[in-house]
Amino acid sequence: MQIYKVGGAVRDRLLGKPVTDIDWVVVGATTEEMLAKGFRPVGADFPVFLHPKSGEEYALARTERKNGRGYGGFIFHASPDVTLEEDLIRRDLTINAMAEDDQQNLTDPYHGQRDLEARLLRHVSPAFAEDPLRVLRVARFAARYAELGFTVAPETLELMRQLTESGELEALTPERSWKEIARALMEDQPQVFIKVLRECGALKVLMPEVDALFGVPQPEAHHPEIDTGVHTLSVLEQAALHKQPLTVRWACLLHDLGKGLTPEEEWPRHIAHEHKGLKLIKAVNERFKVPKDCQELALLVGEYHTHGHRALELKPSTLLELLQNFDVYRRPQRFEEFIAACEMDARGRKGLEQRSYPQADYLRGAATAARSVAVQPLLEKGFKGPELGEAIKRERLKALKGYKEAASA
Repeated sequence: MQIYKVGGAVRDRLLGKPVTDIDWVVVGATTEEMLAKGFRPVGADFPVFLHPKSGEEYALARTERKNGRGYGGFIFHASPDVTLEEDLIRRDLTINAMAEDDQQNLTDPYHGQRDLEARLLRHVSPAFAEDPLRVLRVARFAARYAELGFTVAPETLELMRQLTESGELEALTPERSWKEIARALMEDQPQVFIKVLRECGALKVLMPEVDALFGVPQPEAHHPEIDTGVHTLSVLEQAALHKQPLTVRWACLLHDLGKGLTPEEEWPRHIAHEHKGLKLIKAVNERFKVPKDCQELALLVGEYHTHGHRALELKPSTLLELLQNFDVYRRPQRFEEFIAACEMDARGRKGLEQRSYPQADYLRGAATAARSVAVQPLLEKGFKGPELGEAIKRERLKALKGYKEAASA
């Protein structure tokens, strides 16, 4: 039995990056031997075991053969005669197909170290094209390592195009797709993920609503970058620079989908794009079975982001309606995330990345003013039921009028 550290742990150590997760592969062992050593089995499809003390995953060396569509369409074979090289060749990228023994001696049959130095994301073998999830994974790695200068090798990008054209992407489950999308959006340069998907044609298959934004112009006075797709990537980039959570990043990606529906004769204006985009945002949310908090924020940002930009001009009644729609009294964090998304939208414009966004503090102040209305005095006056609700609304409107006057003074 020989045990090797494989994949990301080896890659990141060689890159000088922190190693978080460690994967191990065991060569020359049987399931019975692993169980006898106290390892606990967890793999349903192939033999994976948890170490009795560390809890880390150890997988028996295995080969795989395609026998169906999609990510799960493989037959796995694990036995003591499977070599380390045979196990490594089934991996996606050369930089993920290296192994180390306990003395840090490197096994690198597919030149992963060379590609690390060349800053290339290159597939290990033609079998790469058998797994559609790899299109998303490579785009995610491109986003993760863009800051180090990594790019996708042309021949790998070509395989990704072939995978896309084969229809295999449509066999991906919503859960697997979302897991990769969510991880990619949380990388340091998530806009690179979208760019790579677009380069290989996968964006048009996975998120045609986002792909449709490229080539759609906006008024240059407000958007010096002009192109709506380019703007969307810039907003996503700003969200990452400002360490925004996944909810905000997802909303940033989808906020302008309605502009993809504007007839060409109306360009570069996009009247009512906020409302038009809601059905598209819903469609994307449903396609990937997106978590509820991400779904809700994306829809609210899509509908109200221009309210955020015009916050200083809004009438108190409109401001109150906005606050009510966000339920700022019970869910203050969601409104804070809306403000963040609006600010990222404003900063995601060419040359305006550093411009201040006074609307943010103004909206926070408005929410504080509305929340400051006490309910107890109204109860003591005898208001109850629907009458109490109307009385609270009147008091909140009065508070917002006062707030707006004070802010304008």
